Amino acid sequence: MILDVMMPDMDGFTLLEELDNSKKVPTIILSARGEEIDKLTGFDKGIDDYLCKPFSPKELVARVKAILNRVSTKKENYRYKDLFVNFLEHTVMIKDEEVYLTPKEFELLEYFIQNRKIAINREKLLKYIWGYDFFGDDRTVDTHIKMLRNHLGEYRDLVETVRGIGYRFNDEK
Repeated sequence: MILDVMMPDMDGFTLLEELDNSKKVPTIILSARGEEIDKLTGFDKGIDDYLCKPFSPKELVARVKAILNRVSTKKENYRYKDLFVNFLEHTVMIKDEEVYLTPKEFELLEYFIQNRKIAINREKLLKYIWGYDFFGDDRTVDTHIKMLRNHLGEYRDLVETVRGIGYRFNDEK
């Protein structure tokens, strides 16, 4: 995320405070405010970099790439038989045909793949995928799992129901 300290409705520091800290988003502040106190406030709130205006677009791109290389902990791709997931591109392919998932379905699939063979309850999925401030029913998870399975077609059984707990991604079949 690239944001400014001085924005119309909310300043960048306030926005940083309101973000869900469980989902750490790499952040660069790009601002005309170049005082040391502004920079220190940003770093105290968890930003990764601070760039003052005027700036070089090439420098900004280089800083973004450096941060993404540093914070990227997940694999770029996942393959199981004819199922191929590219995490960086947010694409899913089955037998070389793209499968279109909603953003939440993709987040679920990604989370399951990262936590293979671990039973995950609905509450944990709600907190991770929808955020702590989600107001709704935990059956939302079930509905999204059903839609994800429908999109996965012949690979639907990779997302297993664990009775009394929730769901598990199992690719060792």
